[in-house]
Amino acid sequence: MRSLLYSINVTLDGCVDHAGSGVIPDQELHERSAETIAAADALIFGRITYQMMEEAWRPVAAGEPADWVEDWMRPFARTIDGAKKYVVTQTLDRVDWNAEIIRPADLEASVRKLKAQAGGRLHTGGVRLPLTLVQLGLVDEFEFVVHPAVAGRGPRLLDGLPAPVPLTLMGRTDYASGAVALRYAAGPPRAPTS
Repeated sequence: MRSLLYSINVTLDGCVDHAGSGVIPDQELHERSAETIAAADALIFGRITYQMMEEAWRPVAAGEPADWVEDWMRPFARTIDGAKKYVVTQTLDRVDWNAEIIRPADLEASVRKLKAQAGGRLHTGGVRLPLTLVQLGLVDEFEFVVHPAVAGRGPRLLDGLPAPVPLTLMGRTDYASGAVALRYAAGPPRAPTS
């Protein structure tokens, strides 16, 4: 059985929008992201995240020049390019970036089926889709990479969640940039067994 990890970059005030939030992943964070994606059996993205990632990273992985790309970003591009992807979308009729479509009406059953398969971990990111996955009780682990920035605006982490979700801290990693990756398991701490 596979677990589902939700990982996202977030500011101190909970903003999860990269544009204008002050969140600028550096080389160390790109390497961490590439390792996380490489360890996943598959990625589950909503349409917006999928299209954003494809537009940014697919050309880089293909070797196309881009003035915003540093050499240390290329391993991340190759890793996400090669990853198996599932795209939750009602509007796209086809995807071709090593991806398959999951229709929103089939989301819960499809993700439960993916999780029931043998393997390691599934990985999701983004804003709207993870909210739904959390509401359905499908997310097993959370990784919040908290950046030393305050955005003051923008979409907030799991905004609109109808009920609290208890989490248990599993670990943390501090980065030179001042960012901190906090890893949690879904659910309250378990009482020790005797």
